[in-house]
Amino acid sequence: MSAPTIEELEVEVRYAETDQMGVVHHANYLIWFELVRTALCKRSGYHYAEIEESGFLMMVTNVEVSYHRGIHYGDSVSVSCWIEAMRSRTIKFTYRIERSGELAATGRTEHVWIDRVTRKPCRMPPLVKEPFARLAGNQS
Repeated sequence: MSAPTIEELEVEVRYAETDQMGVVHHANYLIWFELVRTALCKRSGYHYAEIEESGFLMMVTNVEVSYHRGIHYGDSVSVSCWIEAMRSRTIKFTYRIERSGELAATGRTEHVWIDRVTRKPCRMPPLVKEPFARLAGNQS
């Protein structure tokens, strides 16, 4: 097993993402998580939209965010994501947000694979099983 692939995006905080105090509203961290997670999925060779078109969805079952320091309008942040764990029906992503090299937030999301037609849990799509395993650092 090798180290997982880490996807990283730079985000410049927009005014609309802040609250009345000029601090990024907590809900926007989840949007940034989704942006970087989608970019990581794309590294598998499949855009998330293609995975959905093939008949599978990743339903969020758990979200954790720990806020370490505030982020403000005009700040630029680095948002990182990697696959922490994969099982036959679930996948867990981990996130790290830094501002000027300092830790601002960490988080995790857990997802279950869903058949798009039946809306029931299913096994990871064969289409992405090996590519996602490589991203997770599992040599196959």
